[in-house]
Order: sequence, then structure tokens, then C-alpha cells
Amino acid sequence: MPSFKAKHTVEEINGVRCTIVETDVTEERLQFLTKLLQKNNYEVISEKIGETYKIGVTDLLFNTVIDVYKRRIKTLDGRIVSHQHWFQLPETQQLYINI
Repeated sequence: MPSFKAKHTVEEINGVRCTIVETDVTEERLQFLTKLLQKNNYEVISEKIGETYKIGVTDLLFNTVIDVYKRRIKTLDGRIVSHQHWFQLPETQQLYINI
């Protein structure tokens, strides 16, 4: 089951310091998050690691948990992103936060 990681991580991706959004994501998930984050004016940087990707944004203050729950992120059509939308889940599926 998908979950948020409350820890804020900053690393370099391709020589650029980034807030890590997610690691070990598929190419499909990478494309979804890239479009969503770029629509919200974040500069997205990704790196392929084996068969999966690491994705980050150049805004070092970005925090997925805070930005989703404070309703700061919008969908491509302008609606507020819920945690179900972020994880590409049906609206009725529950989500757990790992702290």
C-alpha cells in the first residue's frame, strides 16, 4: 500500500540539489508526477537508477506531505490534489503515513 514518508530529504540529482519527492518509481509514475509538479510550477529533475527512477524538485522547501495536506497542489485541470489522487488510487482507498 502506498504511503507518505514524512522525512524531508535533500540530495543531488544530476549535480543539482533537490528535495526528493519519491524514489523507486516506475516510468509511468515518473511521467504522472512530472506533469503534475510542472503544472504547479516546480522544476522537476529525475534520475534513472536501474529499472526505476528517483524524482526530485529544485525547491528545497517542498514537502510532499505538507503540500498535499495543505491543499497547495492542483491537478492538471485545476482541482485540489487529494492524497488518493497523488497516489493514483480510487477515492475510497485509505492511506497511511509512515513517520
